[in-house]
Amino acid sequence: MQTLLILYLATGLLLSILSIPLLLKKVKPNPFYGFRVQATLENAEIWYATNAHFARYQLAVGLITAAAALGLSFWPGISVDAYALACLGIFVLVFGTALVQGFRYLKKLTAH
Repeated sequence: MQTLLILYLATGLLLSILSIPLLLKKVKPNPFYGFRVQATLENAEIWYATNAHFARYQLAVGLITAAAALGLSFWPGISVDAYALACLGIFVLVFGTALVQGFRYLKKLTAH
């Protein structure tokens, strides 16, 4: 279980770290990193606004994933399978929420 703890902690912290340049609007439109959809790639103003908005959620996803991985590791008697599925379930839930919020914000920006 220690390997999974390290994996989920590292993933959460990496997501959090990767959100900071997006939050600070330091990442130019590109096909590799950021909230990359046609509308953001075609318009720099929409790119920066959407990525800064999404980065707040991405930061939260990373921190929640790392905290859940750490917290669940102290759960008495939790099996490796239950731990892995719980961590994955929490990640999918919070990341899915972040994606929905990102697309809702993008829709609001492009609804002119």
